[in-house]
Amino acid sequence: MALSLSQLTGFNNIVIQCHDNPDADALASGYALKWYLEKKGIDARFIYGGKFPVQKSNLVLMKDMLEIPAEYVTELDKPELLVTVDCQYGESNVTHFDADNIAVIDHHQVSGQLPELSEVRSTYGSCATVLYELIKNEGIDVNEDEKIATALYYGLMTDTNGFAEISHPADRDLRDFAKFRSTDIVLFKNSNLSKEELVIAGDALKHAKYNEEHSYSIVEAKPCDPNILGIISDMLLEVDSISTCLVYSILPFGVKISVRSCVKEVKASELAGFLAEGFGGGGGHLVKAGGFLKKDLIEKSGIAYESDKLKELMDSRMKEYFETSEIIYAGKHEEPIEKLTKYLKNEVKVGFVEATKLAKPGTVITIRTLEGDVDIDIEEDIYIILGVEGELYPTRKSKFEASYRFIDEEYIYPGEYVPAVINTGTGERIEVLPYARACIAAGGSGIYARQLDHRVKVFTSWDPEKYYLGVKGDYLAVRVDDLSDVYIVEKKIFNKTYRPA
Repeated sequence: MALSLSQLTGFNNIVIQCHDNPDADALASGYALKWYLEKKGIDARFIYGGKFPVQKSNLVLMKDMLEIPAEYVTELDKPELLVTVDCQYGESNVTHFDADNIAVIDHHQVSGQLPELSEVRSTYGSCATVLYELIKNEGIDVNEDEKIATALYYGLMTDTNGFAEISHPADRDLRDFAKFRSTDIVLFKNSNLSKEELVIAGDALKHAKYNEEHSYSIVEAKPCDPNILGIISDMLLEVDSISTCLVYSILPFGVKISVRSCVKEVKASELAGFLAEGFGGGGGHLVKAGGFLKKDLIEKSGIAYESDKLKELMDSRMKEYFETSEIIYAGKHEEPIEKLTKYLKNEVKVGFVEATKLAKPGTVITIRTLEGDVDIDIEEDIYIILGVEGELYPTRKSKFEASYRFIDEEYIYPGEYVPAVINTGTGERIEVLPYARACIAAGGSGIYARQLDHRVKVFTSWDPEKYYLGVKGDYLAVRVDDLSDVYIVEKKIFNKTYRPA
């Protein structure tokens, strides 16, 4: 289902509702939707239910300083349209109110039957990002109102543990392009820790466990706000002998984790995803990340949901991660070619962009994709390939001409997220598709490759500071005409792109 905000303007009596005990993301999302509707001449009401009105100090400040008109109610006259934001109608944490029509805007996993008017983007880090995108699709810039931009930015920040758990490029867009009031954000951030939470942090640090061989630490904290886990993680990483850490808290419904890394060989986002795999999800960016392991999935795996067993689970997963990961540095690694299979490219339609169409030579750009951000220096002979699944990667003109040929057809992008690059000097966001042309992968010397049976991290010649991850089933590839060009190809992409020679 897909929803455009303009569809909501056909109703007159509209109520926006967020979940009980709202957080910053819920308040920001409802506020932004109300703002949009007001621009369309509709005076919608913004409410929430539950046992108590908002009491947390940072949220009270947020409401007051940004003038968020969120009303605490226990009764509601039936509206023509009820729109739930940052939640789904009928969930246990959403007070039930009757309405003639229901709409849902959310970023959590779908929990039940959705109404026709729905927009749920479960890969987004916050509902604030969903509203940011929906409003942008209507041709409206949230930066027209500094209070709205600030609310959305803070909503994303808090729902992603200080941006530590960002994974989707749309979240990175909101983070990078919202023109927020920095003084407000500083005040909100510094009103987030109570005396009781300070005691929790101190007690957790006293019982930290250390692994000297791999320079990591594991800490269990008592149940607390997720931001407190991040504070503990940041403090642990200040220790000179710790380069990676995991802080977790056992809650009634699951285990919340916070991950930090200060070495390029461990992406915090990737480690968080590994720790939560099979039990939930995790993500973030290079140095800060987080995740959540669901209680029901843990119990379904046969692990008792009790402190000792969960401690064993965290310990074993951390140990497994470090002991089963192979690291390869392109240019320093010699793959035994005689043990690999040779493959040639299939004739598949893909796209390409000459990098100089996006920025001048000498400019550093960040390629923003679903797989993450990659930095490259613009040179005259660099092309950016848009692959069979919409993945982006750079190549040299000489290699492009050896492996692709132009076709006189319109290029149609197959991916979900419209790819963009960021000019790191100016901060400008440049969409790639207006400059994309179609081509066919064909010819070339081919590659040597092997299918992986374990995790492999490859630092390519393009970006020696960030690795590409390959997991079991993916392929490690080496160009026949350049044995120093080592990279990872995801299994599905490999099967579409290559055939045995």
